[in-house]
Amino acid sequence: MSEQSAFRNFSEFYPYYLKEHSDVAWLLLLPLIGYGFAWVGHYVFEKNRPATFKHPVYSLMGDWVMFRDILIGRIRF
Repeated sequence: MSEQSAFRNFSEFYPYYLKEHSDVAWLLLLPLIGYGFAWVGHYVFEKNRPATFKHPVYSLMGDWVMFRDILIGRIRF
């Protein structure tokens, strides 16, 4: 029997999923890694200073709204 079929639904799977992602040390580095690439992109490609430095809360909100807009097709590549 495969491990996937051991779960009858997502409610049974989710505790297992959380246990598999319990190393908090790496989780704390993710924002720095992600924003590090974004900041380099702003300086190198966009030739501007990231809004994160002057407006960190609005910038984070803007990231999530832009992500949603990409997912729903409002922003196209």
